[in-house]
Amino acid sequence: MTNNNFAWLHRGITEIFPNQLDSENITDNLMQLLLKSDAKGTPRDRPLRIKLGIDPTGTDLHLGHSIPFRKLRAFQDQGHTAVVIIGDFTAQIGDPTGKDKVRKQLTAEDVKQNAETYLQQLRPILDFDTPDRLEIRYNSEWLSSLNLAKIQELLATMTVQQMLAKEGFNNRYTQETPIYLHEFLYPLMQGYDSVAVNADVELGGTDQKFNIAVGRDLQKYFGQKPQFGVLLPILIGTDGEQKMSKSLNNYVGLKEDALSMYSKLEKTPDSLLANYFELLTDLSLQEIPENPREAQKLLAVEVVSQYHGKEAALTVQKTALELISNQNLANAEAVPEFSLNNVEFPAKLFYILNVSGLVNSSGDGRRQIQGGSVRLDGDRINDPNFTIENSLELANKILQVGKKKFIRLIS
Repeated sequence: MTNNNFAWLHRGITEIFPNQLDSENITDNLMQLLLKSDAKGTPRDRPLRIKLGIDPTGTDLHLGHSIPFRKLRAFQDQGHTAVVIIGDFTAQIGDPTGKDKVRKQLTAEDVKQNAETYLQQLRPILDFDTPDRLEIRYNSEWLSSLNLAKIQELLATMTVQQMLAKEGFNNRYTQETPIYLHEFLYPLMQGYDSVAVNADVELGGTDQKFNIAVGRDLQKYFGQKPQFGVLLPILIGTDGEQKMSKSLNNYVGLKEDALSMYSKLEKTPDSLLANYFELLTDLSLQEIPENPREAQKLLAVEVVSQYHGKEAALTVQKTALELISNQNLANAEAVPEFSLNNVEFPAKLFYILNVSGLVNSSGDGRRQIQGGSVRLDGDRINDPNFTIENSLELANKILQVGKKKFIRLIS
């Protein structure tokens, strides 16, 4: 069996486990399941159930979050059922993976609101419309009803030594950072999700291998056929150094306006271009232009098209060129607008930069002005105390920070 039939599966993945494809004593493998039969040739009687869980711990998703969901869509397109687990119960515990201290616990109301915005952001990626291709489940459906006897049964399936083998727990134990008992429940509950939905495959980042493996163990314990794990890489952010994260300000948000997305992506570091094309688009890697600048522009158009449509992507490409060259600023299309109605004048420009979201704080606004990164209708502003007397002075002007952030001020 060659992998050519499974190019869609192998694109951009790090690992499939267990991988028994080369074993002489093969009993089953994911490829055979995808070919609609087991090792003995017995046909499957249903599509595979592909699980992907996400804990709604915030309000914004970024392109890094999109990677496993794009793979989930690939499974949908092959006729399988995507089972999206909204971790409304587990989010109140918090996944300890990759954390050097206990996560803040969220309220049920916080989680509910976050879940609604997550699903809205995932609509451009997943097939929500084809019958039997998507199940959306909330794990409070089964986890909230677990009694003490059932929780004790789950806890008895693992040892403390097994838990401490998890990298995050091991590091915290070695550094004598507190590990709370409720955190040990998280991998067990995520694993029990696989039992509850009878998952055949679970998708996750490379940091989720331990949790997915716990799901396999629990499925065996409860008499189910254990799931396969498909691991995907963690996306490096636009800084080219650290993983994509809102807190590091190296992210591209799924609900960002088209111009902001385009402006960030067309500055993708050369070293990340091949990786971004592989993980964030469906283009053949042979189609990537050799010229890095052309590759950056193609990447930006392809990704923006997924979330805003091709016409919008081409429009903002034109707008970005006009803004960067400081030409036709007044007529530049697709620039997001910011209303000055709630700004009290006279006002410092650094304050407007802050309240409009172009910078993270007023102090950051002052630093950007002093560093020469701020332009107003193409004119560089260098005075950190630059003051605007009334909103009419700014009406319909474009305020710009660096080469990636623009807004049109309206009064």
